[in-house]
Amino acid sequence: MSRKEYNSGYVFGITLVATLGGLLFGYDTAVISGAEKSIEAFFAIPLGLSAFVHGATVSSALVGCILGGALSGYLSSRLGRKRSLWIAALLFFVSAIGSAFPESLVFSHGKASVGLLLLFNAYRIIGGIGVGLASAVCPMYIGEIAPAGIRGKLVSLNQFAIIFGMLVVYFVNWAIANGQALEWINRVGWRYMFLSEAVPAALFGLLVCFVPETPRFLALVRREGKALEVLNKLNGSLERAQRILCEIKQTVSETAGGKLFSYGRVVIVIGILLSVFQQFVGINVALYYAPRIFESMGAAKDASMLQTIVMGLVNVVFTVVAILTVDKWGRKPLLIVGSTGMAVGMFAMAGLSFFNIIGIGTLVFIILYTASFMMSWGPICWVLIAEIFPNRIRGQAVAIAVAAQWAANYLISSTYPAMMEFSGAFTYGFYGLMAVVSALFVWKMIPETKGKTLEQMEQYWKK
Repeated sequence: MSRKEYNSGYVFGITLVATLGGLLFGYDTAVISGAEKSIEAFFAIPLGLSAFVHGATVSSALVGCILGGALSGYLSSRLGRKRSLWIAALLFFVSAIGSAFPESLVFSHGKASVGLLLLFNAYRIIGGIGVGLASAVCPMYIGEIAPAGIRGKLVSLNQFAIIFGMLVVYFVNWAIANGQALEWINRVGWRYMFLSEAVPAALFGLLVCFVPETPRFLALVRREGKALEVLNKLNGSLERAQRILCEIKQTVSETAGGKLFSYGRVVIVIGILLSVFQQFVGINVALYYAPRIFESMGAAKDASMLQTIVMGLVNVVFTVVAILTVDKWGRKPLLIVGSTGMAVGMFAMAGLSFFNIIGIGTLVFIILYTASFMMSWGPICWVLIAEIFPNRIRGQAVAIAVAAQWAANYLISSTYPAMMEFSGAFTYGFYGLMAVVSALFVWKMIPETKGKTLEQMEQYWKK
């Protein structure tokens, strides 16, 4: 698609605003990686909590993510995509302040208790609702405003923002902890890590006020005049905007539309399985517990934080690879290649763990694993979720897929500490097996969506 066929400055500008939601998604989910051991020292050890309870605390935000993902369908369909993004920004801001200072006016500052732990988890769950909402609505928003020829690239930018947010918070966590005594980090430093999220959250909430609602949602609520206005700005041509609006109106007025299974159950199942496999390959274990993984393999505390930053840089680079290739090579080839690389990386990690081999190989194979994920399942899963569902059921279907994704995420992340106590080799081997199964799933069930409009995908499912 030629840039003359769309208003590139306007399209990329509002896409970048929407990707701030992705950045906060990454920031909120990865901030716990630097604070995880301090949370253990502050809460788990004094209160005598088990490894399972600590894992549940570290993963508590994921409960909110499930709720946010499930609510996203209702909110995005009732209030619109834009207002849903603003609500997510507000939730991020509240969570940042509350997680940093959960005592508020209720508990004694700095004294661990079960009540304080529950309140801390509540604030993390509020942030998780923001993450779940943003994870569904950001790619949906971008997918609905993006021209077909660059839709994969623009939705992949959201994944880049997620990974960039993780990289930023890795640096922030490292900067806060660098040169500080462990006692200070466990008492105060972890609070600053959570508090730092308030800055990008406030910026996101402000900028969302200046972006338009998506033309597809406007057409759904019968605001065709406003939809045409937005399409005209996006495409730079009134004639092209009118043609696109005509196609959109035809799909949203279909008599079969509206009910979740109007286009069959297969498209819903595919969306759910895409989400589940993205988590069952174990990526968020690597992201949440990165410093602990490197320390368990023999790295010193400071070195483990630096290795986490190295991993974050690799993640950014390989997400760029996906952005540059998704609209050229297609979705399916990237997913299959990524699954293969993840399988090799995790099976190698399982072997190293089984033979208790400590060395640079650990870093090499975990980087191979994460790089393979970031060039494939990381961005491409979100691209497909944003584009495979028909207009009339997109809000509901995306909500189901995203809720399933966060449920799978919670299951995998919360069970990691207990699984590692049982066997590291078994744990990493399980994730490798899931990578193999994910490749078979893509080969057999996923349709190629490269270059197709959202309306063309709707015709595919009708057939």
